[in-house]
Amino acid sequence: MKRVVIGICLALVIVATANLFPGRAQEAGAPVPQPPGNPAATNPLKVALLKWYKGNLTTSFTVGQQPYGVAFDGENIWTANSGDDTVTKLRAADGATLGTFKVGTTPYGITFDGANMWVTNYSDNTVSKLRASDGKNLGTYPVGQGPFWMAFDGADIWIANSSDTTVTKLRASDGKALATFPTGGALAIVFDGTYIWVTTTANDVVRLKRDGSSAGSFKVGHQPLGIAFDGANVWVANEPDGTVSKLRATDGKTLGTFDVGGSPYGVAFDGTNIWVTLDPGLVELRGADGKILGRFGGGGSTGVAFDGANIWVALGIGNSVLKF
Repeated sequence: MKRVVIGICLALVIVATANLFPGRAQEAGAPVPQPPGNPAATNPLKVALLKWYKGNLTTSFTVGQQPYGVAFDGENIWTANSGDDTVTKLRAADGATLGTFKVGTTPYGITFDGANMWVTNYSDNTVSKLRASDGKNLGTYPVGQGPFWMAFDGADIWIANSSDTTVTKLRASDGKALATFPTGGALAIVFDGTYIWVTTTANDVVRLKRDGSSAGSFKVGHQPLGIAFDGANVWVANEPDGTVSKLRATDGKTLGTFDVGGSPYGVAFDGTNIWVTLDPGLVELRGADGKILGRFGGGGSTGVAFDGANIWVALGIGNSVLKF
């Protein structure tokens, strides 16, 4: 009997030790089992939240007027409210409003640099820097004309200036303008870890090195707008075409163009799939092949962000955000 007890204890120790090193099994090519038919199985945060459903059509939270940009700061959701010149801070866990803060005129884009929120003020040709912890305004900095959506590259903020077809690079630590680069159009920006990608009004996507020099230009659909990076590929919403383009980040090769209907606007990656806001609604695409996995209601959706468990969608005509 004593030997049996010892054997069981040793087995438990071995199992517990193995669980400390899950990555090793993956490196060795061992498959990770997933319960069949469970949409939350690929995301442990969804399992913890008992989030078995694909879409939530009822959970919405009031923000400022005409929200456009949406960003996640690691704990909270922020919206840029173009209609009343504010940003709203919501607790991601339950949507509670934590603050509303004044910025410049017609805020559209918003992004997080690890400590602060940056907001584009479209009509003022400026960006505002707010401390994420309490919303305190740390500075307002001039950029190009019609600043729209932005990206952070780990050191600097890149701003798409939609009215003068340029991109401005600001040092995140103090807002100093480091350079402005002509791109032939600029609406939205994403950073892939190496390059800056810019959607333009010239029906292409421009790729820049971090010094602003060109690293290529790639044709997509008409008037591309939203853009996102999935770790290997860049996804672009072609608004008038009702399509989304998938480009390989290493060389810009088009891997697919997918019909989503409506007018695609914003794009976000949830770790597995791509979410695209539309007028009307929202669509989920499988990241591997662009297959449509679901369509959800919500007219006039604009910005979109992922918080690690849920997708947040701004309703530009509804003064609210939806949590899926």
